[in-house]
Amino acid sequence: MTPGKLIVLSAPSGAGKTTIAHEIMRLNPSLRFSVSATTRPRRENERDGADYYFLTKEEFRRRVEAGDFVEWEEVYGDLYGSLRSEIDGALARGDSVLFDVDVKGGLSIRRCYPEALLVFIRPPNVDILLERLRKRRTENEPTITRRMQRVAMEMELGRQFGHQVVNDTLADAVQQVDRLVKRHLQDSRTSGGTHGDQNH
Repeated sequence: MTPGKLIVLSAPSGAGKTTIAHEIMRLNPSLRFSVSATTRPRRENERDGADYYFLTKEEFRRRVEAGDFVEWEEVYGDLYGSLRSEIDGALARGDSVLFDVDVKGGLSIRRCYPEALLVFIRPPNVDILLERLRKRRTENEPTITRRMQRVAMEMELGRQFGHQVVNDTLADAVQQVDRLVKRHLQDSRTSGGTHGDQNH
């Protein structure tokens, strides 16, 4: 059985990583999407177990103490994390998994699974990022302000990722990420160290 691979997409909020992730899933039907756990309220179009596992804060913290998470973080009062059982189960089945996580989560996944492919999605500039966040209309202005306060930290940590893609034109960004993903999925099990250190 061919071993499964892990692919991690991270970005500042509003940089377009979730849109890119959906396109990568469409272009690579063999990929499974990693369902994270969260304590934030479920949005109208979201399904439990498909978009996220929606947990209470008490349940989430209990699972943190039990060591159930490969990575987790508190963001604006809500908790997010990737369950170790989800990842190990997928790899044992030979499934390759795509993660759509924040930048600290991406680096935590690489610490546990060094062969993971890490791709950081950068916005063309901060002004465009702010404009995209406002166009989403999913958060109020104070929340957007808090998200923008994290951008400098996220952009700096993003330099530690094996690959970086600027999402200026969505189609171009998807093409670049898809090329990286296909190469990673096709790597033989003996190639080793394929997460690379060059920037794109």
